[in-house]
Amino acid sequence: MSIVAIERALDAALASGVAPGLTAAAHLAGGSVWTGAYGQRGVADAAPMTGDTLFWIASMTKAIASVAALQMVEQGRVSLDQPASDFVPAIGASMIIEGFDAKGEARLRPATRPVTLRHLLTHTSGYGYSFFSKDLARYAEAKGFTLGNELELPRLAEAGECWNYGVGIDFAGQVVEALTGQSLDVYLQQHVFDVLGMANTTFAPSAEQEKRKAAMHARLPDGGLAPMDFPLPPPPNPMLGGGGLFSTASDYLLFLTALLNNGVGANGGRILKAESMGLLSDNHVGDIQCGVLETAMPHISAAFEPFPGQPKRWSLAMLRNEEAGPDGRGAGSLAWAGLSNCYCWMDPGAGVAGVILMQFLPFADPRALETFAAFERAVYA
Repeated sequence: MSIVAIERALDAALASGVAPGLTAAAHLAGGSVWTGAYGQRGVADAAPMTGDTLFWIASMTKAIASVAALQMVEQGRVSLDQPASDFVPAIGASMIIEGFDAKGEARLRPATRPVTLRHLLTHTSGYGYSFFSKDLARYAEAKGFTLGNELELPRLAEAGECWNYGVGIDFAGQVVEALTGQSLDVYLQQHVFDVLGMANTTFAPSAEQEKRKAAMHARLPDGGLAPMDFPLPPPPNPMLGGGGLFSTASDYLLFLTALLNNGVGANGGRILKAESMGLLSDNHVGDIQCGVLETAMPHISAAFEPFPGQPKRWSLAMLRNEEAGPDGRGAGSLAWAGLSNCYCWMDPGAGVAGVILMQFLPFADPRALETFAAFERAVYA
C-alpha cells in the first residue's frame, strides 16, 4: 500500500504545480526500496525527470561532510572538543557582531571561548548565514559581500551559547582537509561515495552529468515558477562542506540507508563504526532548542520551523525530533533539508528513510513542505 500511496501523493503534488518536476526515493519498513521521477526538468526544459536527474542538494551536503569529520574522530586525529582553530586558524580570529552603532558601523568584539569541532557540527559555534540573520545581512550589504562571502562574516554568539544555523560545517570540512592533506571533494569521493556506490554525487558534475541536471527556478508572486541562474563556484571552493554537492534521489538514499544500518551501506561498504553512528545520532546540544529559522532574505528562504511547538535538538549531522512527528516518523529520527527545496529524513526505529528533491527558491516553500509531508505520510502508510 505504501507504494500506491506514494505515487498518488506525488502525482497530486505535481498536478498542484508545486514544481515542474521532482524525484524521490524511500527505504521502506522491511527493507524494500522505492524510487520515482515525476514531471520534467524545468519549465523551459521538457526533458522528463528521470532517476538519474541531478539536483543541487545544498545543505543536505552537511550530513555527508559531518560523517567525514566523524571519521577523523574515529581515527583519533581530532577530538570533538578540541579547538578547531588548531587546524583552521581563521576560526580563532573570527569576531562576534553585537549590532551597529549610531553611525551604522558594526560593533565587533573578539570571542572569549574557543570553537570546537562539536560546536561546528552542531551549529552552536556562533556562525550564521546572512539570509537567516538581519545583522549579518546588513553587515554583508555594507561590505558588498555576496552569498559567496559567507565564511568572511562575523559570528553571532559565543561558542556553545545558542543554536545558529550557518557555515560551521564548511569550516568542519576545512578541518578534514587540514587533517588529511586532501581536498574535501577528493576525500569524500574516496571515503564515502566510492564506499557506498554513490556514482552520481559530486561537487563538480561532469559534462555528461551536466546534461542531466534539473533546472533551477524562482517562485513568482502569482505562484508560478520561472527559470533562474544560480551557478555555484567549482572546487576548490571553501564552502564545499556546507552546501556544494549535486546528487540524485537514489544516491542520497544510499547515504541515508547507511545511516539506518549503523554505518553500513546497502552494498556492504562501511562509512562509520556502529559506536560512531550512536554518537552521531545523539542529542549534542542539551536543552538548546534547534531548527527555527527566521528569514532576512525572503527571496532566498521563507521562515522555517519544523514541528512547531515540539522540542527539537541537533545531533552531529541533522535535526532530531524528540517526540513523534505528525506525519509518521518516530522520536529520535534525524532530518534536514537543502536550500533548493530538497528534504530528507531517516527513522532508525522504524527502519524508514526518504528523500525528495525539487529545484527552486525560496526555501521552505509552503507547497514544497506539504509535498514533503504528504510523501512522508505515504511512506508510512
